[in-house]
This record gives sequence, structure tokens and C-alpha cells, in this order.
Amino acid sequence: MSPNVLALLPEIILTLTGVLIMLAEPLLSAGSSRKPLGWLAILGTVAAGLASWYQLGFGTLHAYFGTIQVDTFSVFFHLLISAIVLVTLLSSVDYFEGHATHAGEYFALVLFGAVGMMLMTCSVELLMVFVGLEISSISTYIMAGFRKGQASATEASIKYFLLGSFATAFFLYGIALAFGATGSTRIDSISMGLATTATPTLAILALALIIIGIGFKVSAAPFHVWTPDVYQGAPAPVVGLMSTAPKAAAFAVLLRILFSGFPSYEPRWAGLIWIIAALSMFVGNLGALMQRDVKRMLAYSSIAHAGYLLVAYTAFPADGIASACFYTAAYAAMNVGAFTVITQIGGYNERARTIDDYAGLALKRPVLAAALGLFLLSLIGIPFTGGFFGKFYVFSAALHSGRVWLAVIGLLNSGIACFYYLRLLAAIYTRPTTENDRISAAARVSIPAAAALAITAAATLWLGIAPNGVLGLAQQSADSVHTNPAQPAQDTTNASR
Repeated sequence: MSPNVLALLPEIILTLTGVLIMLAEPLLSAGSSRKPLGWLAILGTVAAGLASWYQLGFGTLHAYFGTIQVDTFSVFFHLLISAIVLVTLLSSVDYFEGHATHAGEYFALVLFGAVGMMLMTCSVELLMVFVGLEISSISTYIMAGFRKGQASATEASIKYFLLGSFATAFFLYGIALAFGATGSTRIDSISMGLATTATPTLAILALALIIIGIGFKVSAAPFHVWTPDVYQGAPAPVVGLMSTAPKAAAFAVLLRILFSGFPSYEPRWAGLIWIIAALSMFVGNLGALMQRDVKRMLAYSSIAHAGYLLVAYTAFPADGIASACFYTAAYAAMNVGAFTVITQIGGYNERARTIDDYAGLALKRPVLAAALGLFLLSLIGIPFTGGFFGKFYVFSAALHSGRVWLAVIGLLNSGIACFYYLRLLAAIYTRPTTENDRISAAARVSIPAAAALAITAAATLWLGIAPNGVLGLAQQSADSVHTNPAQPAQDTTNASR
């Protein structure tokens, strides 16, 4: 097999599956079910995940003149993105049934978005990162407004598109300034160019603009203003996807850029990340306290969790990268699971929106109530859940690196977050004062959605009780980012020339 094909095998599988879905969708009659297209997308996602696992046996792969580097770090995020997409598709198979004739487009867009996210994580050339970012962003812009009859969905899509395009301009301008300061857009070449650059101020400005662009994608404060409105208007399964998979890819890019491209500037960017992390935690948690809409509350929660994760970036590289990778996986499991429950409770029209609408959920839908309770407890950081070990690992890394005050701020914000998570949990297990017709006791969870809930619940518990497997892979990922000089890629590029 060609090295170029092997390096991009998961992306190729997802692309071909998406194209096949787009070709097959017009052949189906207008009133027929689109479920077969959903199952085809699920099959392609599983195949892409297996292909990513297969890549682990080849060590570090370089392709396309050194612009693509597949190592343990990129494989970790490929597997994570594949898992998120799989759960999203499982929860979406029945979501559009009877409501949208264009559901086939949705399944294809999910796969195309995953292609962009995977491309971002394995690119060591900033222009290739930009290409992956655009592929991912365009797909999510469209999916945010996929409920075409809802005004809030249209508003969410337009707002996400306009602000996203503005943030992408910052990222692209940062790439241009990095090229001007170092003469290259290759991450490893930027690292070497910083030692001899005649314009260090230009390099610092380039890094600041790149951080701004990525800060929007991970919804970190003060680049978070789009998050509550978009989360509220977008379909619930789309929010579950866009709150985890694109963020995972963006965090992976930021890890490579900071620890492989700008390690010599760590004293400069660490302070900026410190401020963004603390601001994100306070803005997210204090904003969530004032929300009654569940999706908006979880939107502010995602801002706070972006802050928790950024704490890891201020730690020593070995601990910081590994803890960031693990926390990303733990957050993905519990957040996708929470939105899967919201999808099943509210349905396509999202009947249950506010905290009051969830009152008495345990009486009518006890299994869904228990699942949502588990995910909320994990988001708080209760022991024996993935959220607890993720926060423990991140804050421990910060303490070992001397970031005591940032760890204290993180612990303080974890205490603040308990209030709004427990407020929702209390409503779930409280008997409503009036008959609550927002929640139907007769509706049943479909088999695919039940499988999605089982996967996320099992992952949340597994990461909290027996995290060694994922933790070991995360530590190997840290080694490949921090110690890999990418010299073979340079040699391959020169030989090709």
C-alpha cells in the first residue's frame, strides 16, 4: 500500500462513504426512509476507526512531502473522533425519521466534517491544518441550521458562520505572519526558525492570532459569544457532535503548535493560556448559573470545561499533553452522552427545553434519568467517573508544574459548577407540582440510541474506574508530540525534491 494512502486511510474511507451516501440519496423516493444511509455512515465510521487502529502498528508515518504525520498522537484523536461520530450517528438514525427528507445529506455532512477534523490532527503543515479546519467548519455550519423550519436554527447557522469566518481569518493571518517570521509554515521548521528569526515580535503576534482563531473553535473565553445561541438553536445530536469532536481536533492542533512549533516561546504563551483558562472557567460557570434552558446551560458548561482543559497547557509538556488528551476523551464521553439523552427526551421538535420541563423525568423515563444523572455527576467530577479522573489528572499536572493558583481557581470553579448541575439533577428526581406533558412516558428509546447511551455510559465509568489503557495511550501521544523531531519527514521532502 502506498505510504500516502496508508497515512490518510481513515480519511479516504470516510470520504468515499460520504460520497456514496450523496450518490445514493437522490435514488431513494421522497417518502422512503433514510435509515439505510445512516447505517451505511455507521459502517464507514467503524471502518475508519479500525483503519486508525491499524495505523498504530506502523509507528510514525510521513506522507505528501512531510505535510502529514501519523503518529500515536494523531491516532489517539482519530480514534476519539471516530467514537464521537459513531455515537452521534447512532443517536441520529431515527432523529430525522418522518421530519426531514434530506436526512441523507446530514449523514454525509457528519462524515465530511470528521474528515476535516482527522486531517487537522495529523497535519504538521499549517496550511494543511487550515484546509482541514475549513472542511470541518463548513460541515458544522450547515448542520447547525439543519432544522430548516426553525427560525432559531437559521439564526444559529448564520451566527456560527459569520463569527467562524471572522475567527478563521485570524488563524490564517497568524499563519501568514508565522511564515514571515520564520520562512516556513511547517510546524517543525517554525520551531527551528524561531532560534534565528530577526523578527521575534512578529512571531509572537503570529502565535497570538493563531491562539485567537483556535480559541473560537474551542469556545474559550473571551471568544465564546457564539456558543450559547448556536447550542440552543442547533439540533441536539449536532450540538453533541460540535461540542466535542471539532473541539478535540482544535485542541490537538493547539498542542502541536505550542509544544512542537513554539516550545522556545513557552514563557510568553503560557501566561496568555493561564489567563484564557481562568477567564473561561469563571465566565462559563457563572454564566451557567443564570440559565434555565438546558442546552444553553450546557453551552456555558462547555466554555468552563474548555478552561479546565487549557489548565493542562500550562503544565510541563509530558504531563500537560497527556492530561489534555485524557481530559478530551473523558469530556467527549460524558457530553455526547448528555446530549444523546436530551435528543431522546425532546425529540425532533425539542419539547423539553428548560430545567422545569425535566421535572419528574425519573418517574416517566427512569433509565434516561439515570443515564443523564451519571453524565451530570461526571461533569461535576464525582469519583468513579471519567470527569473526576480527568480533572484530577489536569490539576495534578498544574500543581507539579508550579501553577498552584490556577489549580486553586479550577477547584473553586468545580465547586461553583456543582450548583447548576445539581439543580438539574434535583429537578429530574423531583415530582412535578403539575402534570408535565413535555415528557412522554410512552415513547421508547430506539435500539441505535440505546447502543449510543450504553457506549457513552460505559466509557464514562471505564475512564473513571480503569483509566490505565487510555492513559497509557495518552502518555505515548505526549511523547510523540514533545520528543519527535520529525526529521524523517524533512528527509522525505528533500528526497522528493
